[in-house]
Amino acid sequence: MQTATIENEIDICALTDLVEDAGTAALVNDTQIAIFYVKKTAQVFALSNYDPFSDANVLSRGIIGSIGDDLVVASPIYKQHFKLETGQCVEDDTISIDNYPVQIIDGRVLIGLAS
Repeated sequence: MQTATIENEIDICALTDLVEDAGTAALVNDTQIAIFYVKKTAQVFALSNYDPFSDANVLSRGIIGSIGDDLVVASPIYKQHFKLETGQCVEDDTISIDNYPVQIIDGRVLIGLAS
């Protein structure tokens, strides 16, 4: 979890609202965001909920895992993997999805969105 201040931060929820080792969808300023809480590493990640391969907002329903040293989410439709830290697709390096900075302050999940 980051400790530095992030720009345009928005308070999304309490950390305790998130399901451990799973995704949760949030609608933030008309943007669908998939939020993932990885308990083992005590990290929260935020990616676009949009899966460009299936053209659907479903990534929050994906399965969290790892490929090598990278934590990933597997799309529930066609199973492409996206790195939680960067949004980069593992199977196709020409595709990446938006990722958002996250920090936890006083038990609250804050996400930075571009203005």
